[in-house]
Amino acid sequence: MKRGLILYGAPATGKDTVTAELVRRDSSYVHFERLKLGGGRTSGYRMISPSQADELRRKPGEILWENSRYGATYFVDRRGLEQIWALHKIPVVHLGQAEAIDAITGDVAIEASWTVVELYCRPAILHDRIRSRATGDEEQRFAAIEQTPRLTSVDVRIDTESVSAAEAAELISQRMRDQLSP
Repeated sequence: MKRGLILYGAPATGKDTVTAELVRRDSSYVHFERLKLGGGRTSGYRMISPSQADELRRKPGEILWENSRYGATYFVDRRGLEQIWALHKIPVVHLGQAEAIDAITGDVAIEASWTVVELYCRPAILHDRIRSRATGDEEQRFAAIEQTPRLTSVDVRIDTESVSAAEAAELISQRMRDQLSP
């Protein structure tokens, strides 16, 4: 059975940090690099051109989720997930929209078991973390915090203000192991 992990949360909740810790501890986890069209940060993304994005959009079922934010467009693509699963690895997908979770986990053609983890902390802490990054798009990220609702149902919920990345990775790994048990 294919397995996947979704880390959901507002900007600066720790998705990159927790993913890095998961990957460091267990090589079966792989950060799923979303496709990205547009400017800004390129690290952690698979960059594509407008023509490549148009080609993907023409392939039914290839794009599981698409959203635009910070002047760029981001995609979760079926082929990218399948490439990770072909290596018998667990993709770690970063999301900030509740609807994206349903779009990905509800795709019956994928036939995967998903674990959903919500990362959160107080907005004041998120604002401090965003300011310290100095990415130049702080106001857009502050707005995104307000646009990222808390989830009503998750497998694990972690307050990254009070739980270290190492502790979060252990909580997630334990939950993943527990879900394998009958």
